[in-house]
Amino acid sequence: MLLFLAIPLLGLTVAVADYLHWRRSAYRNSGQRIAAAVWYASTDAIPLLVGLTGWLLEDNTTKYMSVVLWAVWIWMVVVLPRLACYFFDALHWPRTGKAAAAIAVVLLVWGATLGRTTLRISRVEVCSRNLPAGFDGMRIVQLSDIHLGTIVRPERELSRIVDSVNALHPDLVCFTGDLVNIRSSELDARAARLLGAIEAPVFSVTGNHDVGVYIKDTIALPREQSLAAVIERQRAMGWHVLDDESVYLHRGGDSISISGVSFDPALRERRHDDDLEVGQQLAEVYRGVPDSLFNLTLVHLPQLWDQIRAAGYGDLTLSGHVHSMQLKIHLGSWSWSPAAWLYERWSGPYTEEGSTLYINDGTGYVGYPMRLGAWPEITLITLKRCE
Repeated sequence: MLLFLAIPLLGLTVAVADYLHWRRSAYRNSGQRIAAAVWYASTDAIPLLVGLTGWLLEDNTTKYMSVVLWAVWIWMVVVLPRLACYFFDALHWPRTGKAAAAIAVVLLVWGATLGRTTLRISRVEVCSRNLPAGFDGMRIVQLSDIHLGTIVRPERELSRIVDSVNALHPDLVCFTGDLVNIRSSELDARAARLLGAIEAPVFSVTGNHDVGVYIKDTIALPREQSLAAVIERQRAMGWHVLDDESVYLHRGGDSISISGVSFDPALRERRHDDDLEVGQQLAEVYRGVPDSLFNLTLVHLPQLWDQIRAAGYGDLTLSGHVHSMQLKIHLGSWSWSPAAWLYERWSGPYTEEGSTLYINDGTGYVGYPMRLGAWPEITLITLKRCE
């Protein structure tokens, strides 16, 4: 993952910059020089300590992963303002450097508070000539990437999500994967009670975090057992988990198909690649489904859209997974995210040859507990029949 490459590179950059700054600084006495060295070394060591602790622990527990998120954030709050000061000091603009450092701190704090918790409702209209008249005007809400286990205040944050969904009065809710972060126990009785309060029918698929691939101690909790529990608990909530299968929806005498593509654990190391090959899996998903029907496909990985279309399905495909890396820059109608370095399609709607892909930015977080520009998203999609 780009994040796991970026953190070591940033850590090395900060360590070198701190050392050069320490060498060049004029300290009043040896005590100040020692104190500065200790401060730089202790803060620069945070990523190393996090990685070492993870290597020593027998398992990636939910509590440990939460500590990791906030440790990374604290490290960013400490080191990024320092880099800003060093950069502008080198240009002989020390006041600009201090201002940039202050702005960096404000943005990081804001991203971990309001940016992390303020929901954005995206409203999208999808037009298709293949949509039968009975489904014209159908309202679909998409949710994705909640990542239970990293949420700071589950009662408040999940209630806000559910209340926002219900206020939109959808005909259908689609969840496109990564309900839990590491293990099935994160979908506990409280989370199930809160999410089970969604009033519309919910269809869901599994994502890479749901299938247990990040569990280290697979003797205490086998990955297959965790995945089975995640699916079973969703179904106990009243959610319809589409495990590489298709079903049919009927309305006004018309029908459409809705298909779900499960995350294949074999794709763990290639989950960010564009050249995934899952043809046999898709053949199972669409077995017996008439390609003349309007098809709604739920799949966690947006990279599979081209193969879904090539199979003759996916008039509307809903995905998640990317989060826009929880960082998005907006300039008017234009937006950009570091996710663009990894993904051809990384956020929002894409339309090609009459088919539409929508990538939801999700509501949860991984890597660091904040969002800047890539706000937690609930998508309201209205289906329209094109003449």
